Amino acid sequence: MKKGNRIAACAAACMILSLTACGGQEETKNLIPKEREEERIVNLFSPMEKTDPDAENVARTASDLTVAMAEETLGITMEYWTYTAEDYQDKAYDEVCLDRVRNDMDDLYLLNPDTILTLGEEGRLMDLSGLESAKNLREIVLTANTVDGKLVAIPQEVVAYGLFVNVDLFNRYGLSLPETPEEFLECCRVFKENGIETPIGANRWWLETFVFAQAYADLYNGGDTEEEIAALNSGAAKYSDYMRPGFEFLQTLIDNGYIDAEKAYVSEAIEAERPDFLAGKTPIVMAYWGAANTETAYGKTDFEMRVIGFPSSRGQMPVMPMTGLAVGANAEHREDAAAVLDIMVSDEALQIYSETNRVISPSKNIKVDCVPALQPLNDRIEEGVYVLGSNAGMNVEQWGNTCLIVRDLLAGASVDACMASFDALQEESLNKQ
Repeated sequence: MKKGNRIAACAAACMILSLTACGGQEETKNLIPKEREEERIVNLFSPMEKTDPDAENVARTASDLTVAMAEETLGITMEYWTYTAEDYQDKAYDEVCLDRVRNDMDDLYLLNPDTILTLGEEGRLMDLSGLESAKNLREIVLTANTVDGKLVAIPQEVVAYGLFVNVDLFNRYGLSLPETPEEFLECCRVFKENGIETPIGANRWWLETFVFAQAYADLYNGGDTEEEIAALNSGAAKYSDYMRPGFEFLQTLIDNGYIDAEKAYVSEAIEAERPDFLAGKTPIVMAYWGAANTETAYGKTDFEMRVIGFPSSRGQMPVMPMTGLAVGANAEHREDAAAVLDIMVSDEALQIYSETNRVISPSKNIKVDCVPALQPLNDRIEEGVYVLGSNAGMNVEQWGNTCLIVRDLLAGASVDACMASFDALQEESLNKQ
């Protein structure tokens, strides 16, 4: 566990990469030297990204600026603790977060969507709806992070996932960028027949984005979102019926060798697929918005890169899970942590953060131009076309559960077995009502 007095390297722009790909040695309790006991200190637990330490990290700069605003305004010192996984056998960041929040080990936490829902339902996260900054949040943020009527987390950016594609390779083989699952499969077939061994670079965390795009394209864009979610929550509709097409699609990708399932099952996000993508050996990878802005991911390529939505019946579909910063309900420095967060996600701070990182702001008052590579994804989002990868209004948690069941598929489970897992989760949620 590492400690310092600035937010961890990937506080928001690299949120998903770091939150899902972290691990390391764990401290049991934060220790503060006696000579500093009189200081007002807020402890933040967050991931530390695993990338080239010499590369410029824009995300860290952006977060540092917002932390500095809070420290200067409030006279508070921010300390952070981090956890980074070495490989797939280590504890996931989510597991460590659950333990630390339940034992009140820190004050402020950077959390994944599944952890937000779990801890929110347990009543372990502070209700942030009374913060001044909460008044400016986009509806999508409120929808995703409100648990049992309480706003329990606020992000510094709205994370959108898309397909990162090597346009030069698509052009070489006369391929248009795919809109539908059928078009995507045809692109993969052409790549494979032309000697590209594995057209899709994948890891153990993000293949669920394909599933969400196909499962919920109509639910979120067909005009009956509330009714469909109510049917799922009541048991009148089955999550497995929504999920099946996406899992069958992934199984087809695996069966045809378009994805290396064995490699993906043990691979951390970006680390495994990045070298081949940058070398022009793999034409397609999946990643979050901020990865297009930083050289530690895909911000500098020797070819034309474009970020598009995942294939769906409604065309290219962005997938948007919702991470966030949360305050422990029983944290030692609870009120100071809330005050720090209120400044970090104020419009003033988010304007700086968003302009520095060139990301989608959680504030409805802030818009920032994106890099050209992200324009296709941004256009869809601005049109209001996307699906949520996390929604606290659904009684079955989406992001984490789907990720784990996709991993079962990668390990050899049948699609029917994966659907049975969704049915069991739904039955469990119904029994709790």
